[in-house]
Amino acid sequence: MHSLKTLLLQIRETSHVCHEELQSFSKYTGLNMEQISVFNMFQNPDFHPEIVNGYDGIFVGGASKASVLEPENFPFILNAQKLLLYCIEKDIPVFASCFGFQLAVIALGGDIIRDVSDYEMGTIEITRSTEVYNDPIFSTVPRQFLAVSVHQERTITPPENCQLLAYTDSCCHAFRVKNKPFWAFQFHPEVDRDILIQRLTVYKSKYTDNDLHLNEVINSAQETPVSNSLAKTFVQNVLLA
Repeated sequence: MHSLKTLLLQIRETSHVCHEELQSFSKYTGLNMEQISVFNMFQNPDFHPEIVNGYDGIFVGGASKASVLEPENFPFILNAQKLLLYCIEKDIPVFASCFGFQLAVIALGGDIIRDVSDYEMGTIEITRSTEVYNDPIFSTVPRQFLAVSVHQERTITPPENCQLLAYTDSCCHAFRVKNKPFWAFQFHPEVDRDILIQRLTVYKSKYTDNDLHLNEVINSAQETPVSNSLAKTFVQNVLLA
């Protein structure tokens, strides 16, 4: 366990949110923070896929200001897609959350839809697919579970050659590239109720209409233990397998 060396690809600009995201991945993977190197795409938009070489696994975090539908405004997006395809080609294990999920969808030829209203936000109930018998991460997950989800872009179905793992009525929430150690989650396995409240408070102007709306979301938020267990399961059943 302590010999593992991983890389977190961050798409964040706010320094304390960057640190909080690193802490969250450390907490829910069970890895020491020293075992998780960080590469920030906002700070380093020009990079090659080979930066992932030498790592046992790759984590991809969320983003609060970037959109995969605007590569002209965020120059790192195309490089990030090439990096994820490189990981798939080289069988480098990947655990991609939220924005990482959307990057993977586009990279694999899928479609992303933008929601201007009525998007998923808060802790929501997600349904696990029935065809996950041998999946290293989802095989023991209950049929319904709660997870943190805050996103204004979504995909309805997973890309071609990918297995649906979890969903809601409005979108695909998790998939695996078939026969590859690559998992992507529209929800946030690394975020719990307390972090959700902190994040929404920081980005309330983007995701909520006003303070009343923010308080409604906060008051309805619940704990998400099943979702939060997935990152450690990835470490134990994939990286240490």
